[in-house]
Amino acid sequence: MLLYVLIGLCLSLAGVAGLQLMYMFYIDRIDKERKKRVHELEVEYKKLLARLAEAESELDVKTEMLAAAFPEYEDEEVWADLIDER
Repeated sequence: MLLYVLIGLCLSLAGVAGLQLMYMFYIDRIDKERKKRVHELEVEYKKLLARLAEAESELDVKTEMLAAAFPEYEDEEVWADLIDER
């Protein structure tokens, strides 16, 4: 009788070990997918950062051109009104 109990215990422990091994593989796969997603987001961030820098430099150039063309409209609120008028 004790032999059957020990066999059952061994099989239960082997099942738990197998379950833990499957869970470790699952966690490893999830970690790899997360790292891949983080890398994709970093690449997208760099692209967006470059676009933002380009847009800001273009905005600075246009602001300087507007200030040179209309020195009386250097206030941003007036600049917004100027856009609304057109």
